[in-house]
Amino acid sequence: MIKNHRDNVAEKVLTIVLAGGRGTRLMNLTEKQAKPAVPFGGSFRIIDFTLSNCMNSGFHRVMILTQYQSESLSDYLTRVWNPVFKGENKSIDLLPPGAGKEYEGTADAVFKNIELVENNDAEWVLILAGDHIYKMDYAALLDEHIRTKADVTIPCIEVPRGEATGFGVMHTDASGRIIDFIEKPANPPGMPDNPEMSLASMGIYMFNRKLLLEILNSDAVDLESEHDFGKDIIPDLVPRARVMAHRFSNSCVRSSKNAQAYWRDVGTIDHYWSAHMDMTHSSPELDLNDRNWPIFKEQDKLPPAQFINDDKKKHAVIDSVVSPGCVISDSDIRKSMLFTRVKVGAHSDVHESVVLPGAIIGKNVSLKKAIVEHGCHIPDGLKVGENPEEDARRFYRTGHGVVLITRDMVNALH
Repeated sequence: MIKNHRDNVAEKVLTIVLAGGRGTRLMNLTEKQAKPAVPFGGSFRIIDFTLSNCMNSGFHRVMILTQYQSESLSDYLTRVWNPVFKGENKSIDLLPPGAGKEYEGTADAVFKNIELVENNDAEWVLILAGDHIYKMDYAALLDEHIRTKADVTIPCIEVPRGEATGFGVMHTDASGRIIDFIEKPANPPGMPDNPEMSLASMGIYMFNRKLLLEILNSDAVDLESEHDFGKDIIPDLVPRARVMAHRFSNSCVRSSKNAQAYWRDVGTIDHYWSAHMDMTHSSPELDLNDRNWPIFKEQDKLPPAQFINDDKKKHAVIDSVVSPGCVISDSDIRKSMLFTRVKVGAHSDVHESVVLPGAIIGKNVSLKKAIVEHGCHIPDGLKVGENPEEDARRFYRTGHGVVLITRDMVNALH
């Protein structure tokens, strides 16, 4: 097979995925697994999206830095992703911190593996987070990085200024060069060509390798630094290097020509639930069926979903995703996401809910705006989503009304 220019350039990139986050805001969902390993989208894991972007973009040399609950994540990556990256000029390396050591920040995680970067022949290093949901052509990012002669390029999403206060925001000139990086500003700067919108960091960084090595070494001996890319490295570089902003809209892989650029941080219960509701739309902005940009995942040998109608009454599955291995008996499923091997008992109503793998919903159950933990057994007759005070007393209920139901919470009902 003859390589094209893009393939040759991509081979000069080393990709580092930061996948050590605990994700405490996801509550019980990350008690026994790292945030990147949390199930998403019916039969995927969160990290599958980042790694699929790497594979589809032609970025085939990947280092994954793990930390919290690294064993379970490493087992999954070894089982599922090692075969995907098997072949000539492809590699995926899992790097937990050394014994008795922890990464102190995102930059420190890379610094503690700096020998691997030093000994690599890459010209550029792409730093990624392993816990966001999006489809992006990293090769388009690299093309822009090279074209603009950047030292560092930071992909950004466009958000309304009023919603940008919780992000790291880029203040750029008309050429896209970053002239200031402001963490969670009270008055976010607008974009030069659209003052009502701001450019918010996606936590992705494309570095020239020599500059990255230089800045990591100097940051490591800075006693005032928190050793974090967003808090320390980038603000230090902005005044003295050519740091460019890359608009995600220029590299987003869309479900259709007119679709919005889709990126989600699913790091809270509300955001995790909301992103799943996005998946239930008739034409979701994130297309999981796109054969041109597939999302790779574990290949479970599960039977097709089964729908049983013994009572001969009309039951409906509307605007929902029902994964393989599910068994639905005489029940209504509306605007919900059912993961693999979920069972729903007779005469139950599951509405605007996310039911994780292997959960069992009993008979005559009513769930609305709920997230059910994997393997959880919902007892017959349980009603959730009708009485906010009762929900908050028995389960974890967010301020936006999403109810998290776990096995321990259900056991405490008895």
